[in-house]
Amino acid sequence: MAEAARKADAINALQALLGERLSTSAAVREQHGRDESYHPAQAPDAVAFARSTEEVVAIVNICADHGVPLIPFGTGTSLEGHVAAVAGGVCVDLSGMDRILKVNAEDCDCVVQAGVTRKTLNEYLRDTGLFFPIDPGADASLGGMAATGASGTNAVRYGAMRENVLGLTVVLADGRVVRTSRRARKTSSGYDLTRLFVGSEGTLGIITEVAVRLYGIPEAISAATCGFPDVASAVNATILTIQSGLPVARIELIDAKSIAGINAYSKLDLVEQPTLFLEFHGTEDGVREQAERFGDIAAEFGGGGFDWATRPEDRNRLWEARHTAYYAALAMYPGKKGMPTDVCVPISRLAECIEQTQRDLVESGIDAPIIGHVGDGNFHTLLTFDPGDAEEVARCKAFNERLILRALAMDGTCTGEHGIGMGKMRFLDAEHGEAVGVMRAVKLALDPNNLMNPGKILRV
Repeated sequence: MAEAARKADAINALQALLGERLSTSAAVREQHGRDESYHPAQAPDAVAFARSTEEVVAIVNICADHGVPLIPFGTGTSLEGHVAAVAGGVCVDLSGMDRILKVNAEDCDCVVQAGVTRKTLNEYLRDTGLFFPIDPGADASLGGMAATGASGTNAVRYGAMRENVLGLTVVLADGRVVRTSRRARKTSSGYDLTRLFVGSEGTLGIITEVAVRLYGIPEAISAATCGFPDVASAVNATILTIQSGLPVARIELIDAKSIAGINAYSKLDLVEQPTLFLEFHGTEDGVREQAERFGDIAAEFGGGGFDWATRPEDRNRLWEARHTAYYAALAMYPGKKGMPTDVCVPISRLAECIEQTQRDLVESGIDAPIIGHVGDGNFHTLLTFDPGDAEEVARCKAFNERLILRALAMDGTCTGEHGIGMGKMRFLDAEHGEAVGVMRAVKLALDPNNLMNPGKILRV
């Protein structure tokens, strides 16, 4: 009863602060307790719609005074149950914090509020000759992308969020506001708090502003698809491309099963075979040279049938098809839910890991497509299952565990870009060992009452 009374008092105080921007509607709470993952929704007790860092501070102070958990929410596109309110509490919706605060074109950086989405930012930047390259597929918010350490198809050339976040404004559990860095491109001043909060998934504080690196829009961009006789050949061509230092901007593997789903879902007519989606950035001559060099590499592994896309509308259609591959795969299995996997290994072990994974799928009787950002050793399988079939669910979970342990045995990671959330907490010890104790100490130092997104990343 004491807990219920504390939550009721906190909600009343938040109602006085926010008025109609504090919702206890069942529909709104349910929407904010789920993401795109297979994990069951767990609704918060209320949803607070914030519009400024100052309002987030006020919300945090009220919740801290009453011992009520806080769960940050961007667009709800995460894939490991990050927004589930496992202990109830207040969801802080940051989507209304959608202002682009400053663009420093000469320095190629900008500062935005946490609710700004990547597509909105790039639309705003269109006339500056700059762009923000990180594209996880979904039109996620930059605050959410920073919180989960997101990546995407451009990471092989431009890196992931960890390499492109220059600084953050974060509200801590006690209401303090921390600005983690200034705008200088390098510093040796103190602990790197920016990297601490990138990937922290809302467990250390609530990100309210993000400063990110921008890049010049390339003079020439050319995309292509290239088919291969089998997945191993496509992966080996990718490995040699990276080891040769070819500055490819995107290189994505889509297996034959995924191609079939993409054709049906996105109305394309690609040959149903293992295929690499590629993109080259640079000058006209540079792009031509990159394409020719890749063509020579692909030929060594039986690749051919290049289909080029140089017009923006054709490139956009191709990459939109890649970004919606998750939904295309789900469409092949009506009525089923998806359990996406997400391992990353050193690129020298990538072919071996994928080959073992393919054998495991066959031996397990699991029908699942493989797709991934193979240029940096990251790939996914989409396991589909009937939520009412306990045996099928258990089989998929057992496969995912074997896949993760396989990646760890190859000195890889249990998650290349999706994050830990509540879905991969038990693999953290296997990957990090004693370092998990250090992580827990950091968590307790910044959030001693475990109010910031409890039940994610670490057990406290």
